[in-house]
Amino acid sequence: MATNKIQLNKFFPVFLTFIIMGFVDIVGVSTGYVQKDFDLSDSMAQFIPSMVFIWFFVFSIPVGVLQDKIGKKKMMNLGIMITIFGLILPFIYYSFVVILIAFVFMGIGNTIVQVAASPLLQEVTPKEKLSSFLSLSQFMKAITSLTGPIIATYMAITYEKWILVFAVYAVISLVNLLWLSGTKIDESIKSETPATFASCMKLLTNKFVLAMVIAIFLIVGADVGMNSNIQGFLMKLHGLTLENASYGISIYFTALMISRFVGAILLQFLKPIFFLVTTTVLAIIGTLMIMFSSTEMMAYIAIFIVGLGAGNLFPLIFSIAINKMPSRSNEISGLLIMAIVGGAVVPPIMGFVSSSSGIMGSLVVLLVCFAYMLIIPFTAKQDKVEKA
Repeated sequence: MATNKIQLNKFFPVFLTFIIMGFVDIVGVSTGYVQKDFDLSDSMAQFIPSMVFIWFFVFSIPVGVLQDKIGKKKMMNLGIMITIFGLILPFIYYSFVVILIAFVFMGIGNTIVQVAASPLLQEVTPKEKLSSFLSLSQFMKAITSLTGPIIATYMAITYEKWILVFAVYAVISLVNLLWLSGTKIDESIKSETPATFASCMKLLTNKFVLAMVIAIFLIVGADVGMNSNIQGFLMKLHGLTLENASYGISIYFTALMISRFVGAILLQFLKPIFFLVTTTVLAIIGTLMIMFSSTEMMAYIAIFIVGLGAGNLFPLIFSIAINKMPSRSNEISGLLIMAIVGGAVVPPIMGFVSSSSGIMGSLVVLLVCFAYMLIIPFTAKQDKVEKA
């Protein structure tokens, strides 16, 4: 069992790791600056985000297994140290190859941080409050993701060095590393048997675990797909210019932030399963509103509603999964983080469907992703899943 009360001196250094988790999202704005600095083609520039994303699939399960052996806090510290190394590399020598290598280390470090973060948070929060604090943590991560481009742009304009944003991130990471290292955390939630790669993969034979992994795969895919297609939706459905359609992205991210902040409050009182169903229905309604929107204002409102509904689905699924099988949290965390690769799979599917059957087809893909979340309450009610 996790602690029955919150010890703030232990909670805050763990909570800060979710801010570090958002550092990797700087890859978006970084790609534009690197492409300009080294006069890269579009295809060459796209190697940069690929260097980040692939490690979620490659390392998530091995990290979960190793974490079971050495402990969550040590694993987290390792992830932060690798992240710091990646952040300081461009200051040693600034070139396209070095930037690629830097993002490799940041991607690996971020994978480790994401695998360790939720199980470690589970150790310092009451079980019934975990969903609430995971939503609050995702809210903080979203703030980091939004402020990163602002900091990079400020550094580029003021000091003509956009990579100074890496220095800011490195300092925050170092402070977190020292704080967490000096904090004693008793890791009371342990596996009944040592985790192995085979035991991790065997968990996928459990219907509940498999359902949760698929859920993470689809919700991350839907989130990335929504974010990357908002401009296309507005341009093709309502004839907006690229500049005006881009406002839809800001509306979506604003809704995500509001959703996660409000969710952190509501989950103090509401059951996670009930909240999951409610917010899923909201996301479905918003997607349908986009499909049948008659004006651009209605489309903007619909995008906001989708963001409100989708904002808490990831932390809700994560908390439901590890609370249901707490002694297998390291393995489950590895599997769920591996499923983030859905963000690289669902958007291309949406693009293919859109090319073959029109923009409505890609919105149907989103509907299917969201609708899948409605089966989670039925799988979560299965008894004796702990013995899987």
